[in-house]
Amino acid sequence: MCCGVFRVFGGVGAIVALILLVVALLKQLITLVGFLLALVKVAIIVVFVALLVMIVLAILRDRRRRRDDLKDL
Repeated sequence: MCCGVFRVFGGVGAIVALILLVVALLKQLITLVGFLLALVKVAIIVVFVALLVMIVLAILRDRRRRRDDLKDL
């Protein structure tokens, strides 16, 4: 009788341990996905700022070129 009880509790313990392991791994997976999404958002912001800087520099360069052309005339 004693061995049967240990087998039942052993099986239940294994199932509980497996469930807890799956929950822990899912938490880590959710954390990883959240970190990757944040990284993508930061990358999008950096690219957007770089694009704006390039546009401003192009505008300023064009204005300077036009001003220099008017001085030559």
